[in-house]
This record gives sequence, C-alpha cells and structure tokens, in this order.
Amino acid sequence: VRTIFIGMDQNRDELQYSSVKGKNPFKDVRVRKAMNMAVDREAIRRVTMRGVSIPAGIMIAPGVHGYSKQIDIVQKYDPAGAKKLLAEAGYPDGFEFTLDCPNNRYLNDEKICQALVAMWAKAGIRARLNSMPFANFIPKILKFDTSAYMLGWGVATFDGLYTLQSLVRTKTTGADGSFNLGRISNPKLDNTIDAIKIATDPKARDALLKEGLETTRDEAYYVPLHHQMRPWVMKKGVSISYSPDDRPQARFATVK
Repeated sequence: VRTIFIGMDQNRDELQYSSVKGKNPFKDVRVRKAMNMAVDREAIRRVTMRGVSIPAGIMIAPGVHGYSKQIDIVQKYDPAGAKKLLAEAGYPDGFEFTLDCPNNRYLNDEKICQALVAMWAKAGIRARLNSMPFANFIPKILKFDTSAYMLGWGVATFDGLYTLQSLVRTKTTGADGSFNLGRISNPKLDNTIDAIKIATDPKARDALLKEGLETTRDEAYYVPLHHQMRPWVMKKGVSISYSPDDRPQARFATVK
C-alpha cells in the first residue's frame, strides 16, 4: 500500500536550485500539470519496473480505504501538451531545476528518477538528478532544502486520511502536514481533511475522502508515479500469508 511520487516546492517565492529567478514555477498549476503530463508511467511500469507496478493517478494505492479505480485516473503521456501548458505559464523554453532522489530506499528509485529526467526533457523540463543514500536524503528534504524530490508513502492505517493529513494538509503541528514538504496550503482542502477526522457517518466520510483525493489530483499537488508492488519469493515447501503492509509474520508460515 505504498505510492511512489514526486513532490515539488510550492512555497518559496523563488525556486531554489533552479534556472528561474524571482519566481517559483511550481506555484502555477499549469506547470504542475505539465510535470504530470510529461511522465510516461506505462513505460516506467513496463521497462524500469519490469511490469511490477501499478501506474498511479491518485496518492493512495489499492487496498487503502478511499481508493477506487474511478478516481485513479492515470495522466495521459503528452509531452506536446505539457510544452503547450509550460508556454501558457510563461516558460516557452522550459526551465531547469534539481531533482533530489534516494538511491537505496525504493524499488529502482534512482532508475525511475533517471527515466523521469529523460521524459521531462522532451517537454523542455530540464531536471538535474541529485541522487544520494536515503540517510543523507531524508534530513535534506525534511529541512525543505529541495526544489523537487522523490518520496514513497505507505499507509499504515489503510485509510486515505493518513495520506491526506500527512502530505496535503497545511503544515501546523503533530500529524497535520508532517510530510507536506512542498508546503502545499489550500484552506478549503484543509477544511475537508479536518472534516474527515471527525466524520461519523461512513457515507459522508467516504464522500469527503473522495473530494480530498480528487482535489489533490486535479490541482496536481504531486506527481504520482505508481503504486509499488512487492514480489515475495518462497522456497518450495515454504509458504507464508502475504500482508499488504509488507510485513511477513512467522506465525503464519508453514514449512513442509
């Protein structure tokens, strides 16, 4: 139940580690949509992930409450359309920025980032890849010392609120915005997320979850790449129940 994605700094008035001066292109929804349109998720699934991933349109994976195929609409790969959006946003020649990426955390993390750099380049989005071990990567992005970054988010509670509250809600204290490292802030969306926390009617709560996930998707606050799949391999005569949280438990194992 982990989704791999790209986050973007949407807070600074001037994007650091970028060719753009005096502005932050990631504050413009057209640029964020262009970032999404210029990613060939199916190619990443087929080539980089060798078929073992689910291309993503929303920020929660199958198996998480709130997920549905109806809203997990994968962005069509359209570099020409992305170029057009960039031109409309005032970047006809594209722009350059640094993409921070771990190289030992997620399945094929650095290879995915290398693929993204090549795909974005076709739309004029020039990303300089800065890959590093996760031990160096995580303190860097937690200090907001990044213009864009790869991250994966697993859902320990199996409920969509966990993702929305951690990744999308305006950062305050506690769990609110705890990993909102792009510092997204949408007061209306905050109200939706806060309402999910206290909703007691299941149907009303599900409607709020859908609204929150769709708003996050439509505003392109992130670039969801894929829902990660983890193959388990067992020796003949050994079996164990697969758990969606990817934690094998010995008590469910049998050995013949």
